[in-house]
Amino acid sequence: MGTMKLRKWDTVEYLKTEEDMVQYLQACMDEAGDDAAFIAAALGNIARARGMSQLAKDTGLAREGLYKTLSGEVSPNFGTILKVMHALGLKLQPQAVTHV
Repeated sequence: MGTMKLRKWDTVEYLKTEEDMVQYLQACMDEAGDDAAFIAAALGNIARARGMSQLAKDTGLAREGLYKTLSGEVSPNFGTILKVMHALGLKLQPQAVTHV
């Protein structure tokens, strides 16, 4: 049997449309619980799909800083998340949660 070559999974390859990006972010928000770094990483994937350089221009933040902030390794401040979401054309939608 021959050697099988595997590639590292890259979510960005599957974020082709606005709808893909919104559904992906919604799924990540549903799964994240209180993990702000997980949401930041999801936004980082969307940012990479759209173009990090353009996001840096739109937010006024350094490209390198955005990569670090949206890496999922740190929990960014809420103001940065809002700025990134606005620049990506996304918004938060509050929704009541029913506790069981």
